[in-house]
Amino acid sequence: MGWFEQHARDLPWRRPEAGAWGVMVSEFMLQQTPVSRVLPVYEQWLARWPRPADLAAEAPGEAVRAWGRLGYPRRALRLHGAAQAITERHGGDVPSEHAQLLALPGIGEYTAAAVASFAYGQRHAVLDTNVRRVFARAANGIQYPPNATTAAERKLARALLPETDERAAKWAAATMELGALVCTARNESCERCPISAQCAWRLAGKPAHEGPPRKGQTYAGTDRQVRGRLLAVLRDALTPVPQAALDAVWDEPVQRARALDGLVADGLVEPLADGRYRLPLT
Repeated sequence: MGWFEQHARDLPWRRPEAGAWGVMVSEFMLQQTPVSRVLPVYEQWLARWPRPADLAAEAPGEAVRAWGRLGYPRRALRLHGAAQAITERHGGDVPSEHAQLLALPGIGEYTAAAVASFAYGQRHAVLDTNVRRVFARAANGIQYPPNATTAAERKLARALLPETDERAAKWAAATMELGALVCTARNESCERCPISAQCAWRLAGKPAHEGPPRKGQTYAGTDRQVRGRLLAVLRDALTPVPQAALDAVWDEPVQRARALDGLVADGLVEPLADGRYRLPLT
């Protein structure tokens, strides 16, 4: 934790003025998206919607529009749904109890623990990809953790937590930062690591990963790319968009239709009776 005090990045969601809502917004945005891409969207989001009630008062399509090119835009709909629930159930204040956070739409175990820990200073095991990688190497002597979080990982995370709320919350942030800056997925910087002398993986000679091959996510030519192209047209339009405008962004008709149907099924696009499309209003 001494390392964290010296090397922690000055990120806006770590500042006191961010509040619980700022922490929650950051946690939604940072899932599968690097900090550098999140920062400008986060600042714009909080400037427009400084409280959950401000976001809840607007159409979900506006959340999708403001999400821009962060990727995985269903997160925008989930954050909008959480803002509505916070406004309706909790008087517009992000709840502090873990169980109440977990009951919000779009909130899973990780996000509930992260908000309770980082916003309210509570003692919870916060297991994101970075933390799981640090634990896999330092404690278990393997290069990468399993693809999905296991019960053993949760047990280890709880066992390693300091006893007091304040130290546990700082520990959670510190281990996450260590994984993000030093114990990275590739090109780890063991010479800068404050726990390298105790790291089981380093002491074992850094054995190579023996599990299933870790494949990078492809994007070009995928349905994800097509969905992104279609959404970009709708985000940039202030009025409903005709089918021809969507057809123009991708040549292959079967894949284009499949991607559009998926956007509609996910609630990200609303088809109108006259054949046009728009971002959702409800």
